[in-house]
Amino acid sequence: MQNKIIDSYHVPVMLNECLEGLNIDPDGIYVDVTFGGGGHSSNIVKLLNQNGHLYGFDQDSDSEKNIIDDDRFTFVRSNFRYLSNFMRYYGVEAVDGILADLGVSSHHFDDETRGFSFRFDSDLDMRMNYREGMTAADVVNEYDEEKLADVFYLYGEMKKSRKIASAIVKGRAKKTVRTVADFLDIIRPFIPAAAEKKELARVFQALRIEVNSEMDALSEMLQATTSLLKPGGRLVVMTYHSLEDRMVKNFMKTGNVSGKVEQDMFGRSKSEFRLVNNKVIVPSPEEIETNPRSRSAKLRIAEKI
Repeated sequence: MQNKIIDSYHVPVMLNECLEGLNIDPDGIYVDVTFGGGGHSSNIVKLLNQNGHLYGFDQDSDSEKNIIDDDRFTFVRSNFRYLSNFMRYYGVEAVDGILADLGVSSHHFDDETRGFSFRFDSDLDMRMNYREGMTAADVVNEYDEEKLADVFYLYGEMKKSRKIASAIVKGRAKKTVRTVADFLDIIRPFIPAAAEKKELARVFQALRIEVNSEMDALSEMLQATTSLLKPGGRLVVMTYHSLEDRMVKNFMKTGNVSGKVEQDMFGRSKSEFRLVNNKVIVPSPEEIETNPRSRSAKLRIAEKI
């Protein structure tokens, strides 16, 4: 049985590379922690027999329209930071593989009502789970200047983070920042015209990461894989910006997101993972041409020792 993937969701990036990386056992138990449009998940299910099973995580209620109608699939309505909790809830002690595609779906950028893109004027929201939590407007209107500057510097790597933060504080004193247009009016003077799209993307990325606590959630999910994966189980992670890629790279090499190498009394690394691909995997030129979203994707694969 197959599901109907709604058109506005992205085409799965590096699908074959992800499937090969998972090294799927038809009898195995797998988790796709970023279900989205179900592109990767639907193909994983096809490789399972009746003993195999796939769990798909997504906190965005829009993704529920793509749930796979198959006894071998279970949809989990949750942020992947709660991976361990839900696997315990379903009575799963260990799994054979975990896939994470950390890219934001084109569905979110193309939805004019969600506030993820600077292309449309809408409420400044940016919540992946729009049923709860603070919005980007809450961040912009309530954070003090120093905290705002930290958000733009740490998550957007903006050189003018302090100037942007100062301008926001001054601007919101005159008028509450509610919409994308309100926000752009304040920050545009600090964005070079020659690189407007790239710089605005960084600003919006920083807000989105803060709103959704993306780095904390990623750290918690990665740590959960240590106890959840079986020996020989695969961790397959696709990243799209340097912050998350650095965290994933550190974790796979050292077993922690900080990258600190810990050794036992014999001088051996305490990392519980072995890199499957020492060199990061990137999309082919043909895939980039047909699926521009894949352009910045990097795929890393590790095996539990």
